[in-house]
Amino acid sequence: MNFFEQELRKFFAKDHAFNDVKFIGKACYGTLGEKTRMKLEFVTLGTHQKYEGIKATVIDKNDGVIDTLTLKFSDAWGKKKLNNPNFRDGIEPYIWIYNEKAEWYAYQPTNADYKVMAESVSDYAELFKEQTQEMRNSYSLNQQM
Repeated sequence: MNFFEQELRKFFAKDHAFNDVKFIGKACYGTLGEKTRMKLEFVTLGTHQKYEGIKATVIDKNDGVIDTLTLKFSDAWGKKKLNNPNFRDGIEPYIWIYNEKAEWYAYQPTNADYKVMAESVSDYAELFKEQTQEMRNSYSLNQQM
């Protein structure tokens, strides 16, 4: 298992926003419903081998991409203060690849950080979850009353 897979598992292995999660390389995939899938992947935002966020893509099995959203670590977590004189103003978290090794640069996310990102993705996923037949039937019954 590579570094990116390990990090994705920290973010999303316990998340219930989607089901049947599969971790592959720098991405993971899960289901939101019978026809709807979600792909989450680490992305660079203009700098080679500097991964600054996670891109969420919602996909319909028949029609393709429905929507995408890029969640930057700095947007979710803010600038992180460090006890390092080289980063007096803090640092925007990111993963980098240096000497062929992937790692967090200067700041290691906490469990709370992982949870915040997972909750953001979960909120986004909820927008695209397909209603189950039971929910549709319940709604129909409520409308008839």
